[in-house]
Amino acid sequence: MHPQDFEAPVIRQLREDLALALRAAAHHGLAEGVCNHFSVELPDGSGRFLLNPRGLLWQEIGADDIVMVDGHGEKLAGRHAVEPTAMFIHAAVHRIAGKACVLHTHMPYATALTLTADRALDTTLSQNAMRFHDRVAIDDAYNGLALDTSEGERIARAMAGRDVAFLGNHGVIVCGDRIAHAYDDLYYLERACLHQVLAQSTGRPLAPVAAELAHKVGQQAQGERLQSELFFEALRRLL
Repeated sequence: MHPQDFEAPVIRQLREDLALALRAAAHHGLAEGVCNHFSVELPDGSGRFLLNPRGLLWQEIGADDIVMVDGHGEKLAGRHAVEPTAMFIHAAVHRIAGKACVLHTHMPYATALTLTADRALDTTLSQNAMRFHDRVAIDDAYNGLALDTSEGERIARAMAGRDVAFLGNHGVIVCGDRIAHAYDDLYYLERACLHQVLAQSTGRPLAPVAAELAHKVGQQAQGERLQSELFFEALRRLL
């Protein structure tokens, strides 16, 4: 890759957007140390993608900190190192699940639900939860740290075409075609999980809606993506 490619306007914008999503996640309490990764595939079909680097807190990441890697995890551009383990999940999800933007976190409330027997959010409870109805996959076969290609591929296949995956005893993956849409989903997924955990903590019986209504609300939310973009631009002004 020619070094100038990294500064091409379309790639520069993706770098800025990815850095913004990472800072927003830190702002919203979704980060965990210097762990976890956000990635976005380049739109040229090359299999290359952008990724946050090793060892930086999400709150300090700017566009110039983002690195570019190929589908095998080889760094192509950027001033920082790449964490090898990042590649095992992200490269597989990009390649096998065909997802352009992949956000992987251990955010507190969503992760808490992966520790329960149900493993995931109940998408018939809150309005926020209903936006994910028919979109959630559950991978309940926790197999330790993702330290090899086969584990990342197993996780990618377990997603079964869904764009949200709850990884048992681990965390979550949220995917999307655009960074703004994926981040909006990540934020509201954690809010929905927070509401469910709070409701369960009361000890009172929960009151789900019919699956048909949850499906309708989910379709309505998918049709309101302008709201996702407005939210992301508001975060750009704030952060």
